[in-house]
Amino acid sequence: MDFLELWEQMGISVKILMFVLVIMSMASVGVFFERLFTFIQATNQSKLFAPQVAKHLKDGKLKEAISVSQSKDYRYSHLGKVVLAGHSGVDLHKDDVVDSVHRAIQRAAALTSSDLKRGMGILATIGSTAVFVGLLATTLGVINAFQGIAATGSGGLGAVSGGISEALVGTAIGLFVAIPAVWFFNYLTGRLEYFAVEMDNSSSELVDYFIKKS
Repeated sequence: MDFLELWEQMGISVKILMFVLVIMSMASVGVFFERLFTFIQATNQSKLFAPQVAKHLKDGKLKEAISVSQSKDYRYSHLGKVVLAGHSGVDLHKDDVVDSVHRAIQRAAALTSSDLKRGMGILATIGSTAVFVGLLATTLGVINAFQGIAATGSGGLGAVSGGISEALVGTAIGLFVAIPAVWFFNYLTGRLEYFAVEMDNSSSELVDYFIKKS
C-alpha cells in the first residue's frame, strides 16, 4: 500500500491534521533558515565591527567609534547595537556618564536579545506539539479503521492492517516534523547564548572605558 492509497483511505479529520503537520513543518524550516541567515550576518558583521571600534576607543576617538556604530554596514551586528546605545547614553546624561551608559547598554542588550529570539517560540511550540498532533491523527485513524470493520462486519488481521497502517502514518509524520524542530531550536539556542556572552563582554568593556575616562 503506497502513500496515495493511504491518503485516499484517510478520513477528513485525519487529512486536516496531516495538512496541519505540513504547515508546521514548513513554518519550522522557514523560521530556522531566517534565523540562521540573521545569525550569520550578525556574526560576520560583528567580527568586522569589534576591532574597528576597539581601535578608535583605544585612540580616544569617540566620535569615530560612534560613526562606525551608526553605519548601515553593521545593522545586523548585535555588538553594534549595544555599543551604539552606550554611546548615546553619553550624550543624554553628561553629568553621570557611567551610570547612564550602563542603563542604556542594559536596555539595548535586552531589546537586541529579544529581537534575536524572534521565531524561537514557534520552533519550541512545533517541537513540543507536533508529536501530539500526529498521535491525535493516529487515534482518529484507528477509530475510523474500527468503525469500518464494524460497518462491514469483517475482522481479522487483513481487515485491520490497512486501517492501522493508515493511522500510524500520523505518528510517523508527527515525529518527522517534531525532531528537526527540536534540533533547530537547540542549535539556535546555543548561538543565542553565545551572542549573549559577547554582548555582556562588550558591555563590560565599554563601561570600563567610560569609568577610566571619567
